[in-house]
Amino acid sequence: MTESVRGEERPKLNGLTQIFRYLRRNETPIYVITPTPFSLLGLDQWIGGLEFINYFNIFDDTHPRVFVPHRDGPEEFNSMEDVANYLVEHPEFAARVKQQPRGKAIFVMFDEETERLCEKVGIDIALPSAALRTRLDSKIETTRLGNEAGVASAPNAVGEADSFQDLLQIAEQAGLGRDLVVQTPYGDSGRTTFFIKSEEDWDKFESKIVGQQLKVMKRINHLPGTIEGCATRHGTLVGPVMTDITGFEEITPYKGGWCGNDISTTLLPDGVPEKVREMARKFGDRLYSEGYKGVFCLDFLLDTDDHQVYLGELNPRVSGATPPTNLITTTYGGCPLFLFHLLEYLDVDYEIDPDEVQGRWNDYDNWTQLILKQTEDKVELITDAPKSGIWRMNPDGNVEFLRGALNITSVGDENEAFYLRVYGVGEYCYHGADLGCLLARGRMQSDERALSDRAKAWNAGLKAAFTSVPLTAEAPVHPPQGLDVGKWF
Repeated sequence: MTESVRGEERPKLNGLTQIFRYLRRNETPIYVITPTPFSLLGLDQWIGGLEFINYFNIFDDTHPRVFVPHRDGPEEFNSMEDVANYLVEHPEFAARVKQQPRGKAIFVMFDEETERLCEKVGIDIALPSAALRTRLDSKIETTRLGNEAGVASAPNAVGEADSFQDLLQIAEQAGLGRDLVVQTPYGDSGRTTFFIKSEEDWDKFESKIVGQQLKVMKRINHLPGTIEGCATRHGTLVGPVMTDITGFEEITPYKGGWCGNDISTTLLPDGVPEKVREMARKFGDRLYSEGYKGVFCLDFLLDTDDHQVYLGELNPRVSGATPPTNLITTTYGGCPLFLFHLLEYLDVDYEIDPDEVQGRWNDYDNWTQLILKQTEDKVELITDAPKSGIWRMNPDGNVEFLRGALNITSVGDENEAFYLRVYGVGEYCYHGADLGCLLARGRMQSDERALSDRAKAWNAGLKAAFTSVPLTAEAPVHPPQGLDVGKWF
């Protein structure tokens, strides 16, 4: 079925069957330009013309839809935007683009320079603009939009503080008490959230706080979680509700740092998943009215004392929650959430029953995602690294490579896991680097938020598969200085 648009025929798709057929036959090139293909791995099975343009050759040239431009050695990047710009600007990618019709690009992070380079090479970015994403990324702006959407944050006040007394005055006026959580507007929450209840705490963080607008919150007993949504013309669709895995010293060197997710329908008290989904729907609808369309990630806080659900922060992008979201919506719902993101950016009209689509994703099994970081404070050259694919845990707790695989859904029973390598032979490992990501059936965190022995064994086993040697004078390296550039997911 088609409709006329400015004298041209544009497809009009009615229902999922027509949508699936249209996307499988898609001929518009879609480039997923990211450090690794992990964020949207498997989406190429649903969408014709999609390929991954990556920096890390994590499948060793065995994935037919992965293109890794040649490089002479490791590059020095200061941000994920730098990686995006490097890939777009690479002569091999530019030559590839020229051979095909004008296409679309997907990024995790990009900036105005990326937009300029994409226009120069001849591709359109199928995401909200960098300027809009930057504005919405502010925790202060997120709080404002949430209030307008009827999505409450934990009790808070916004203001600037040049001293501990200034901070207490802001808190006192809002009735927040003296045990406070303070956030600066931008940056990873694990690095821009400060817990302050004394002047000594203030003195420790003062240099990172003064001169910025602050979100000052009452500290609550809480369980952190996340949910991915997709703001569309038919309303906001939302994926599975997850809880965060944070701060375990075996996995990450960063106190409170994110290192994975538990995905399960039994993680939260009765009624809470419904509250989280409704929160995400309301917020997504408000984003759409702001001009934002497509996928986004919302972090939430569950007050464990009274089961109130509060807005945490917004990630207006493909995020670390995207891989498990697409896994669940594909495996259990037969319909990846990200398809609806692309429909918003392709020249097509479509009709769906949002309730019917949403109903596909409400029941699912237990899964865990772990982001394995280097916890040792060393910089070395990797001489051997675990392969991407399916690994198995033996009864004695040791792990071994089982078979090659290109998709997360290749996992069999709970003794198997899909491992995606980031750093390989010839790369440098360093403190805080994302070594790889593990996705496995079952839970690896208890209801009391303790890391299971199974999780510890997977972490230890895969890290033990790395071999590295100290650097020599002939092999200098300058590792990234900040957390964000060590995060490739």
